[in-house]
Amino acid sequence: MDSAVSDLRHPGPDPDENLQAWQTDRTRAPIATKIVVAGGFGVGKTTLVTAVSEITPLQTEAMMTQASEDTDDLTSTPDKTTTTVAMDFGRITLDDDLVLYLFGTPGQQRFWFMWDDLVRGAIGAVVLADTRRLADCFPALDYFESCGLPYIVAVNHFDGTEEFAPADVRDALTIPAHIPVLIMDARQRISAIESLLSLVGHALETTPE
Repeated sequence: MDSAVSDLRHPGPDPDENLQAWQTDRTRAPIATKIVVAGGFGVGKTTLVTAVSEITPLQTEAMMTQASEDTDDLTSTPDKTTTTVAMDFGRITLDDDLVLYLFGTPGQQRFWFMWDDLVRGAIGAVVLADTRRLADCFPALDYFESCGLPYIVAVNHFDGTEEFAPADVRDALTIPAHIPVLIMDARQRISAIESLLSLVGHALETTPE
């Protein structure tokens, strides 16, 4: 789903329309919050960032070539033609003065060395999962557990696949009871925003200061 974003791109806001209070009143500094969107290869990270971003998202998509056939498993995503090689970046204003900056991580193992820089300063992470290949999200789960960053698990439900209950996904991934597990659709703006709100709430409960 990362590659299927052409129809979801936003042209960018008109400078004279839909301006937020913090964009017109210099005395109202917004609360800027950084969120990381992580998960396995082709799970929908670029799609989620694109679906919710109120600005034209920054993407570092590169065409996939035969050279990556031995490292990028396309069994579950045969139509995927591009991949994120650095990060995705988007922005969404959730309240008058609350702005979320979204950073999507690359999913392939050869790009994991960039994760430390991407997560620096983040309040939490959304870990996307695909029930056809749940094992692909284990590296992200292990990473955020080890560094102590609050996270939630959002199962991106793909068309034509079996839908599982959150409790079943929690059991399969051995997710602790206090961590939210959601079923969502990364293509749908409302569904993606609900996942971000869940993360913000969870992060506040975990680190209220």
